[in-house]
Amino acid sequence: MKPTKRITISDIAALAGVSKSTASLVLNGRSKEFRVSDETRDRILAVAHEQRYQPSIHARSLRSSRSNTLGLVVPEMTNYGFAVISRELEMLCREAGLQLLIACTDENASQEMMAVNSLVQRQVDGLIVASSLLSDVEYQKINQQLPVVQFDRVIGDSTLPMVISEAVESTAEMVERIARQHRDEFYFLGGQPRISPTRHRLEGFQLGLTRAGIDCKPEWIIHGSYHPSAGYEMFAQLCATLGRPPKALFVAACGLMEGVLRYMNQHNLMESGIRLCCFDDHYLFDCLPLKIDTVAQDCENLARSSFEMITSLIAQQPLEEDRRYIPTRIHWRHPDSRA
Repeated sequence: MKPTKRITISDIAALAGVSKSTASLVLNGRSKEFRVSDETRDRILAVAHEQRYQPSIHARSLRSSRSNTLGLVVPEMTNYGFAVISRELEMLCREAGLQLLIACTDENASQEMMAVNSLVQRQVDGLIVASSLLSDVEYQKINQQLPVVQFDRVIGDSTLPMVISEAVESTAEMVERIARQHRDEFYFLGGQPRISPTRHRLEGFQLGLTRAGIDCKPEWIIHGSYHPSAGYEMFAQLCATLGRPPKALFVAACGLMEGVLRYMNQHNLMESGIRLCCFDDHYLFDCLPLKIDTVAQDCENLARSSFEMITSLIAQQPLEEDRRYIPTRIHWRHPDSRA
């Protein structure tokens, strides 16, 4: 098999019968500036089109000092929310003539830094990160070279710009209404307590119980990871401990709910009367016989706000605000929840 060969400016120049510098001027849109004749310009462009010539992005980045790429760091690509946000960001980048490079960390701190360093080595112009780290020290160092925006999560008390969903008030509103009907038992299944989404959703859960006049019992709070298998295992253990499904359950993310529903389906609990609610929404919840009330994130707004913030920072434009809280919406499905 004949090896493939990338067409270069030198090849275009040879085929068009001109010097490499003349071909370069034409292909970079500077033919008028340097008075290249229309005939020569047209011949060079015709050859380039015929040979399907594509200019080198790396050469262009050397000239402009920008790579026209953004880096996105997420814990898990199979997570529905991260998948939707990644898709929205990719569309925004494409419309702006940028490329999005995505790295997945699997909630592993060392893997995260390897992924981030790889993106930096590829000379991305900026980073949008949903970090699993406990400290922003490394990101503060990177931020001295290129802008970093946090999304979905906040690393401790980091001062880096951020875009996250409002979680406390919306969760509290939903939990309060449901708790007034289930005062004696209401469990919380969440992810790692060290990351901000878990803390904010737990804060909203506890606030909702307080507003309903209910003391939150310590045994009601159960933590694991955000992987579906963790949801399955936590719910299985809870059912084993109680000898039955809980009366009411708040699940802190779609991934966990996937595990809960898988266990319920396998053990014929879909009609057990359990009252389910969840942070995060999924269109498939509308297809279930079991009605699940949810707090829906505005993934499109999360992506757009993150994109606007990082591109403004790359262009060295001042930010109107460096901390954005994107409103959420409660999707009431259960008939007892509707006002």
